[in-house]
Amino acid sequence: MSHAPGFLKIVEDTRSGVRELTVAEARDRLEKDPNIVFVDVREESEWKAGHAAGAIHISKGVIERDIEAKIPDKDTEVILYCGGGFRSVLAADTVQKMGYTNVYSMDGGWRGWKEAKAPIEGAAN
Repeated sequence: MSHAPGFLKIVEDTRSGVRELTVAEARDRLEKDPNIVFVDVREESEWKAGHAAGAIHISKGVIERDIEAKIPDKDTEVILYCGGGFRSVLAADTVQKMGYTNVYSMDGGWRGWKEAKAPIEGAAN
């Protein structure tokens, strides 16, 4: 997917303040700790088309509004993913600004998850 230069600049400027995990690292962490919350920040239509097994859905567009109700403990480890790892960087930055202390963005996102043949749920299954 080709992204607009302005969008890519915002992501790159934000990336330095966000911790990232590879798909393999995310899978390993999720397997070892069932308390980690795995969050799909893609749009509702993307979520319905298929998503990572065990993930919950909070779209990037509403994450500020909804995350505290879904994940009230701001020390909970949270791994965010999107389609390729760009929107999740921006979402991770936002939730960190809201006081969440243990947040990661999964680099490679949904595409990387599927390429790794990781477990999926929904229509893509």
